[in-house]
Amino acid sequence: MDPTSMYQEIILDHYREKHNSGLREPFEAEVHHVNPTCGDEVSLRVTLEEPGEHVADISYEAQGCSISQASASIMSDLLIGQPVSTAVVRYAEFQQLMEGQGRIVPNEDTLEDAIAFAGVAQFPGRVKCAMLAWVAMRDALIRAGAWTNETTEDAAK
Repeated sequence: MDPTSMYQEIILDHYREKHNSGLREPFEAEVHHVNPTCGDEVSLRVTLEEPGEHVADISYEAQGCSISQASASIMSDLLIGQPVSTAVVRYAEFQQLMEGQGRIVPNEDTLEDAIAFAGVAQFPGRVKCAMLAWVAMRDALIRAGAWTNETTEDAAK
């Protein structure tokens, strides 16, 4: 199987079987984001443990294309149970991949199934679809007080 077909299959699998879909309680912060270009929407909740140091849970409800919904599923799988500093690093890695216009080779060890979006980066109109849940997660962590300038600086070290 060629990599493009495999990546498309990963996206379709997560679209059909959305991991962590359905808003759950308790939560520290909730956000709602819309991609006005294509109509994708996501409502996302984040739950933290150890006073803002770990992502205990991410739950969401999403509407829209397969790319935006699969991205929410994959992002939640990657970040639940991780330190907030890891969420910051993975967000930056995914953003770099999406802004790389298909020229960035993703790190499979850290991005896991998110490498499936490498091909999406070649289509600027679809990048916002893939980034929607990731931006919502970042904003929820900011709203919860866990993602700060200091967190970003610590993660960059």
